Amino acid sequence: MDVQMDLPYLRQWIGRDEYSDDILTPALAARFHATLGFGGEPPQIGDAAPGLIHFCLCQPAVPMDGLSEDGHPSRGGFLPPVPLPRRMWAASEIAFPGALRVGDTIRRQSRVADITVKSGRSGTLCFVMVDHEIMANGAVAITERQTIVYRGAPGKADTQPVKPPVPVPIGVTTEMIDVSPALLFRYSALTFNAHRIHYDLPYAVETEGYAGLVVHGPLQATLLIQLAARCRDGAMPAAFSFRGMAPAIGGQRLGVHAGAVQDDAVELWTAPAGGAVAMRATARW
Repeated sequence: MDVQMDLPYLRQWIGRDEYSDDILTPALAARFHATLGFGGEPPQIGDAAPGLIHFCLCQPAVPMDGLSEDGHPSRGGFLPPVPLPRRMWAASEIAFPGALRVGDTIRRQSRVADITVKSGRSGTLCFVMVDHEIMANGAVAITERQTIVYRGAPGKADTQPVKPPVPVPIGVTTEMIDVSPALLFRYSALTFNAHRIHYDLPYAVETEGYAGLVVHGPLQATLLIQLAARCRDGAMPAAFSFRGMAPAIGGQRLGVHAGAVQDDAVELWTAPAGGAVAMRATARW
């Protein structure tokens, strides 16, 4: 059953903002380095930090009694109280006017930029756009527009038989990643993300209707931006955008693909072996 939402009420959250401070410590950089399987030694004080490590910074330390059933912070604080049970990180558009270095003092300013409602195949969808500005030692290093999507509980549209996915083409550069439960757990810990779809298999399958544990969107994005940098001899992109296309399920190998670099840009995507695209991304230099 579709949920009727009071959009004018929800749109009162537009313009709401919050600030959070953090330090990009060597310990965080080492744990990130180990979790993502980067080679060599982890970066030290003063070294450039890995791309998208800012997803691990400035996360709200919500008490246990402030969490919803799904593990996210209870709604109605900074984010609007959208009355739909399933929440996912749908997309981000990111620019890097500066750089983060290990040891930097970080401040994140976040602002609710827009709220829209649409009807999809599986019912009502609510999109909340949040603008983030990441400052390192007082200078803007990263800007991001994040899109969060809320949707209803699993319904008939989620359980109807579907045609087998058309396998996606192999990229010019391809890596296969073992997205084990241990990797998903470690990334949840790095980002202080208690969303149960990433580590609680019975909840992910029985309550939210997924085929297994779900691979984090920002984890896929991190794997993609690192591959993009390797396509340009280690040069990190000046801009990066990504959009989730379908859930990527853990416990299997995930293909991380890049096309050819053209006009200082490269298209990237993730997909399980023989499966459909889970995430698309574009990196620009």
